[in-house]
Amino acid sequence: MINKKESNRKRRHLRIRKKIKGTLLRPRLVVTRSLLYTYAQLVDDDKRSVLLSCSDIKLKTKGNKTEKAHQIGLEIAKLAKEKNIQKITFDRKGYAYHGRVKAVAEGAREGGLIF
Repeated sequence: MINKKESNRKRRHLRIRKKIKGTLLRPRLVVTRSLLYTYAQLVDDDKRSVLLSCSDIKLKTKGNKTEKAHQIGLEIAKLAKEKNIQKITFDRKGYAYHGRVKAVAEGAREGGLIF
């Protein structure tokens, strides 16, 4: 059974997803958290495909989860620049905008993405 906290997050995510949409010119940056890892994906909702993905499983950096999330933001920005993507739409997936989610967003902004 899904707990109340998770069901509330899913409801928030559905409410957010009604308003935002990723396209090929402006894909959606989705940030997902688990207990151990942080994931980021650039999604084109028109084609229903993932353009890029990055996680701290692949990154070999030291530090706490928030520092690793910042590195994910920088890495996803670097990969997006290689594919000539500059503008994105940010999707926090129902999570509060602080901690790891905020670190990914700040890293992506530092890397040169505009949102």
